[in-house]
Amino acid sequence: MYANLIKAPRGRRRRTYSEDFKAQVIAACLQPGVSIAGVALANGLNANLLRRWVKESAEQKSAVDSSGADTDLGAPPPPTLVPVAVAVSVPEVEPAGDIKIEIHRPQAVFEITWPVSQAASCAQWLRDLLR
Repeated sequence: MYANLIKAPRGRRRRTYSEDFKAQVIAACLQPGVSIAGVALANGLNANLLRRWVKESAEQKSAVDSSGADTDLGAPPPPTLVPVAVAVSVPEVEPAGDIKIEIHRPQAVFEITWPVSQAASCAQWLRDLLR
């Protein structure tokens, strides 16, 4: 109903760009440190249009690479990772020293000394004591 009220101005046409021009601006966008918006502004293009061209170009390139049509047969295969087992030897050394526990109470201070080699039994004794 309202479509008849708005008419497109006469004489406006979409611009067309040659494939060579597109390839040149896409290559300029792919340079390190170059912004797509800067290249678009310098060439009188809309940045969104140029982003679309770059995206389509990347998709076409990945489609060609995945199909294997233009692959170089003389290229070496990509490097692969090889698992490596590393053996670490830890010397069995008997720990030296003692475990010292001090318990402070109002009437007395208890000092308990336990050999480190018996740490498991010390831990069990403390669990029983603190229950």
